Amino acid sequence: MIEFGGIVKGIRGSDAMIKAARVVVLQCCPIDPGKYLTIITGDLASVEASHAAGMAAAGAEGVVDSILLPNLHEQVLPALRDQVAAPECDALGVIETRSVASVVVAADAACKASPVQLLNLRLALHIGGKGYLLFVGDVADVEASVDAGGEAAGGHLLDSVVVHNPYQEFYDHLTGHDGGCPPLGGGVR
Repeated sequence: MIEFGGIVKGIRGSDAMIKAARVVVLQCCPIDPGKYLTIITGDLASVEASHAAGMAAAGAEGVVDSILLPNLHEQVLPALRDQVAAPECDALGVIETRSVASVVVAADAACKASPVQLLNLRLALHIGGKGYLLFVGDVADVEASVDAGGEAAGGHLLDSVVVHNPYQEFYDHLTGHDGGCPPLGGGVR
């Protein structure tokens, strides 16, 4: 994933990424506030070549943040695609970061830290370029995952919380399962 600092740099960098190797493009579009996001997947060598080409085309000043995650936790892509049902929960964990790449790193670390269920992973759209994730599980697991995800986000961490036994109507609304407002934030479609 590369989060470019501008639209033109993003288009230039994305073109270089796609031409450099056979990769699958998961997302390639403008995001808030005036940045550009490209997310790819594929075999490690192809993704490394593609990532390097995008970084070189944009130049160091043209990249806000980037990641290359081998062995991404299997819950991350379904959460990006809004393909996760919200189970009952004892505790809800929320992590908010200042960049898209850092929230994906936080989600990966949170899921690897303990047996939690990742629900949503929101990237930049309609939230000022930030990212946030929601996950559920028992209280101890959610606390451990919030700690691990926050540590992985490093200096990009804005805030985090563990909500014990969330009120059901609030939980349903937050996860978009109440028929009300759909979740905002631009999961990968």
